[in-house]
Amino acid sequence: MNSPRHSSGRPTRRVVLLGGLAAALGVSACGRTTVTGVSDPTTLTSADSIASSSTTVSAELTGSYSIVDSVTGTQIDVTVTGDRRIIRANGLPNHQRGSFPNANNPHSVSAQTYEFQLPLHGTRAGRTTQLVLPQPFGIATNGVLFDPLAAEWYRRDPASGWTIEAIGPSATLGLDDNNAHVQPTGAYHYHGLPTAMAIQQGAERHSPLLGWAGDGFPIYAGFGYIDPMDPTSGITELSSSYRLRSGVRPDGPGGAYDGTYTEDFEFVAGHGMLDLANGRQGVTPEYPDGTYYYVLTDTFPFIPRHFVGTIADSFRRSGRRDGPR
Repeated sequence: MNSPRHSSGRPTRRVVLLGGLAAALGVSACGRTTVTGVSDPTTLTSADSIASSSTTVSAELTGSYSIVDSVTGTQIDVTVTGDRRIIRANGLPNHQRGSFPNANNPHSVSAQTYEFQLPLHGTRAGRTTQLVLPQPFGIATNGVLFDPLAAEWYRRDPASGWTIEAIGPSATLGLDDNNAHVQPTGAYHYHGLPTAMAIQQGAERHSPLLGWAGDGFPIYAGFGYIDPMDPTSGITELSSSYRLRSGVRPDGPGGAYDGTYTEDFEFVAGHGMLDLANGRQGVTPEYPDGTYYYVLTDTFPFIPRHFVGTIADSFRRSGRRDGPR
């Protein structure tokens, strides 16, 4: 793993998100990115961005847009029609990625064929739905899946009740600096906050829109308004309400809870600012009238593990996914 973590699962490096399209799309430091939308056209150069690519982006992220990247091969087309957001993508990121295959991940990155029809506006269901393998959580604005669950278990036994965390103190799953690696299918995917869609800087800005969950609700990360309904209330880090359990594991691997396994964590309402699904209701720059939104955090669960709405049929996956990951 390229990014060492404390035993709590918290990164040793603080990542703070950059506002606007440059960060949300993870665009070029070496190339030149043209953003053309319903407002004034904008050209982004290396001062605005952090990864290596040459990308053309059209329209604003809450509407229809497309990315065609001549360097990385990224292709994504998002069409908003009626009450649907139709996403077609090849899953190749438009930012620098790690070397694959590598010693801990034997798979090569290859283009995928994704087509999803998500609700334009998510609707909350009566109860949450837990994320289970092989279901991904969502898709980033660049067409890469947010897929936090690892097909790895204590003694390689799914029945053990102990699921290895991809971002954990003992994990050796070949993640790159974007907390991503590759499935046997060739699908590059994020297990945590993609740092190429972020930058180390002060916490003065609200997180940019980073993607959409499988139920249609938007995904943000890191920082939001202190008062979720007041954009003038200042910016704060949006903290998870999960924490490490205290004591030792009663069976299986034994030993102290240290973040190696998903089951090492517990949800404590009010411990942080976010709910069971690592989200909250509030206003954002893209949704000034308010919406429920999910948040990527630099502590567990990293990427949410529950849906508050109904997963779109086109985004559902079932069956078995064998590792790695």
